[in-house]
Amino acid sequence: MLKLLDRLEEWLIAFLMAAATLLIFVAVVHRYAAGMAIPVVQDALLKLDLSWAQELCIYMFVWMAKFGAAYGVRTGIHVGVDVMINRLPPGMRKPYVLFGLFAGAAFTGIVGTLGASFVWDIGHTDSVSPDLELPKWIVYLCIPLGSYLMCFRFLQVAVAFWRTGDLPHHDVGHVEGIDDAIKAIPDLHPAPAVGGGPK
Repeated sequence: MLKLLDRLEEWLIAFLMAAATLLIFVAVVHRYAAGMAIPVVQDALLKLDLSWAQELCIYMFVWMAKFGAAYGVRTGIHVGVDVMINRLPPGMRKPYVLFGLFAGAAFTGIVGTLGASFVWDIGHTDSVSPDLELPKWIVYLCIPLGSYLMCFRFLQVAVAFWRTGDLPHHDVGHVEGIDDAIKAIPDLHPAPAVGGGPK
């Protein structure tokens, strides 16, 4: 079940990032192409309304950031100042790290609960977004969903740390899948033939 949640989280982040980037590209190209004085093309492009693209991109990046924060907790890519904590003896280090993880879980749990209350309240209104006219509760749903997922990730890391003493660590020099790609490359430099060539 956790593997499914991990993959869903990764696919959602990747989809939102790719879709927002593509939409921004299309909107910029549309804007400049519509300004060119090409009779038939310009008329067709001016009829195509992409005024909603900027708003949708903002929402996609906000959703991506909320779920990306949870991914950051799970993989250990958040920036942290842990010089003093790492210098503590193991017996003292563990309580400090657990306190930090549980404080993160408490904070994100509170934000998620306040966000859920806000979404519930705004869901009983007719409030919609300016360009897309989406119900505002859909737009703000990322706050409780992303915050509760982040809270769960803090608790998940805390339990793993309690059991193993290890925290997730992101190696900036590691590129996922590169080892498999290197193994798949055929040997480009075959060994010289036994006995050598003519002298």
